[in-house]
Order: sequence, then structure tokens, then C-alpha cells
Amino acid sequence: MRVLIVGAPVFAFFFAGPGPAAALDLPQIGGKLPLTRGVTQIEGASGAGLAPWAVIAGNETEDGVGASAFYTATPLSDYDFSAYGAAIGFFDRFEISYAHQEFDTGSTGALLGIGDGFTFEQDIFGAKLRVFGDALYGQDTWLPQVAIGVQYKQAEHEGLIQALGGEDDEGVDYYVAATKILLRESLLVNATVRFTEANQFGLLGFGGDREDSHTPQLELSAAYMLTDRVVLGAEYRTRPDNLGFAAEDDGYDAFAAYAVTDNITLVGGYVDLGSIATLNDQNGAYLSIQFGL
Repeated sequence: MRVLIVGAPVFAFFFAGPGPAAALDLPQIGGKLPLTRGVTQIEGASGAGLAPWAVIAGNETEDGVGASAFYTATPLSDYDFSAYGAAIGFFDRFEISYAHQEFDTGSTGALLGIGDGFTFEQDIFGAKLRVFGDALYGQDTWLPQVAIGVQYKQAEHEGLIQALGGEDDEGVDYYVAATKILLRESLLVNATVRFTEANQFGLLGFGGDREDSHTPQLELSAAYMLTDRVVLGAEYRTRPDNLGFAAEDDGYDAFAAYAVTDNITLVGGYVDLGSIATLNDQNGAYLSIQFGL
């Protein structure tokens, strides 16, 4: 038997022989195979570090309710980013989530004229519905598991956001995610299309002088098993470029994830978010801890 742990943060499933039928006989936690809930991404939804997937939070299947929680810290070149939150999955069909993000400008805040250690913050409330498909057990078809989701974002510092060119301090993202697990290849792939007008995930508001409406953005994830407890993977996320005073680049990450137990996962990696608030090359290592019930 091989154990595949996938995600950034992390996702796991079991491969035992020629197909999913064997996997059905494996030990379960709360109804699901260990860690098939995925984990919580930086905006609160179950999935990877940058992108939500079509999976539903928690270890429970259609017979119960499960939950997950996370904390992520990312010191960038000139800023510090952190996020924490939780999600609840209902009957492996519906998910609600919450995340709080903080973007500490540190000493760079004084250079930008907003004060030393100034911190942008936002709250994100999300919901996701699995529409059709089964990412794990649908091995006899190429049809992925598909979910639709929404994230309501409320940023702080409305006056400053407007001074920087942002149209609003609140906004809504809509997305469609498709997740497929290829058991024989020990591979997970995901594609998410997001409709958003968020500036830097929403921390710098929504809309701007360049663009003030929702635009489609693509978020891709892939992960491959290295050992039965370690996985390597990568993501790429396109982002809108709404503000005239500062360009916003696409983001990507590369990661290694380690399943400590069936309920706790540690993830470390490298993330590059490009230019943020006129400062280029914002990248650095990150660490995330994930819990699931």
C-alpha cells in the first residue's frame, strides 16, 4: 500500500493496487480516508496554499460534519504576511469558511509614507458547494470533482485604500474549481477559475483606476508523491492589475508537505508574489500548520 499526500498545504489519499475499490477497504478517520479533506488555503477554503480545490473540509463523508483549521506565516522580502482561519464541511457536499489575513509593512511602511509597522488586514467569509464528480473514487472516468464557491472579503482602512486608488474596501470573489486525482500516476491536478477585482488578494481593496470590474483569473495546482509521508508540488495563480500606482504580478509557489499524523500536517515552501506596492521581488519561505477533524 502507498500513501499519497498532496497539496500546498496538503491533501492525501491511499493507493492500494489496481484501482479505487481496494482503497475503499482502507482504515478511515471520521468516514473519509485520512487527509482526503485537503487543507485550508490562505483565503479559508479547502485546497492548496494559493488556490481553492473542489474538495470539502473535514474528515467526515456524506454521513457527518467535519472541520479544519490553519495558520500560515510568510515573511517576504520587505513585508510579512500571515493568515489563520477555519472551515466546516457538511456531509461532504457544502463548506463554509473564515480567514483573517494580516499584511505587516514593517519598516517599509515608513518609506511608503503610511507609518512604520502599518498593517493591512481583511476578513474573508467563504462558501463552497460540490456540484458533481469524485476526485478520489472516480478513477473509471476523466470527469473531475467540480465545485463552485464564493468569498466575501472585507478589508480595513477604507480611507487609505481609496487614497491608493482602490474603489472599495469590500468585494466578492466567485470561482469554479475542478480537482482530479490520478491514482496510477500518484498525481493530483487542479484548475480553478476565479472572477475577482481584488487588489493583492483584497488587502489593498477592490477595483482601481486601471480596472474596476471582475476579471477571470486562473489558479493551477499540481503535486506528486515523493515518499509515503512527503510530497512535492507547485502552484501558479494569475492576478488582476487594477491599481495605477503599483503593478501587481502573478504569484507562484513550490512546497514540500509532511503529514505528521492523520490530523496534523506541516508545509514548508517558497512563494513569489512579484511586485507589491511598488516594491519588486516579494518572495520568501513560508510555513503552514494544518489541522483536520
